[in-house]
Amino acid sequence: MTPPVLQVTLIGWGAIARSIFQRLSQDTRVRISHVVVRESKVADTQAQLGHAAIACAAVPADAQLVLECASHTALTDHVLPALQRGVTCGVLSVGALSEVGLPERLEDAARQGHAQVHLLAGAIGGIDAIAAARTAGLTQVTYTGRKPPTGWRGSPAEQVLNLDQLTEPAVILEASAREAARLYPKNANVAATISLAGLGLDATRVRLIADPSVSENIHEIHVQGTFGEMHLTMRGKPLPDNPKTSALTVLSAVRFLQNQTAPITI
Repeated sequence: MTPPVLQVTLIGWGAIARSIFQRLSQDTRVRISHVVVRESKVADTQAQLGHAAIACAAVPADAQLVLECASHTALTDHVLPALQRGVTCGVLSVGALSEVGLPERLEDAARQGHAQVHLLAGAIGGIDAIAAARTAGLTQVTYTGRKPPTGWRGSPAEQVLNLDQLTEPAVILEASAREAARLYPKNANVAATISLAGLGLDATRVRLIADPSVSENIHEIHVQGTFGEMHLTMRGKPLPDNPKTSALTVLSAVRFLQNQTAPITI
């Protein structure tokens, strides 16, 4: 007997969402059925989707699973109501949880709807190890994010540095994960994810660097605790359509969706 196809509602239609949609276009177990965008973008998005999916301004009442890959405001506008109705949600804009009280609101909504909200690892690895080590006790978690100058365009880094004239690596910010996620919401989702898996937003230290000598998004994590010590370095290639985002973010979301129907997951 052929298992039913999982119908997924995407929130957002930017570079990440389009890449996810394309990668799942031939999947026989997972189908993107709806794409949620602003009311003013519905007609244009529908024209791009054709007959492949339905563009709409809100999560449909009969949604099976929601994947947020839009912006931080999407969590309050769409994810919270969906959770309250009992719809399981995956979230990529983890940096939004730097807003005081939002993690608790998500948890309350999920409890109310008897649903779950999954914070996806996105561009970073080692989240399972950090979360496991936390159960025995962590003493230090630090994250360094290094990107080429183009990866910081459109962010407050443009007020800190002249990105066009950098000839050597320059530190943009040294702060807590909460402050980094607040100031660089499109760049610091990784920092927020690491902190939520480990010591929390206020105890996790973050260093953000613009480096003209690199062409990749480089993530470095240092963790110490009762378990021992971990050093992790990842050199992720950015999405061609969005240099602020690692391509692995898309692959993380695709894996999450495919795991919902897979007989064995890891």
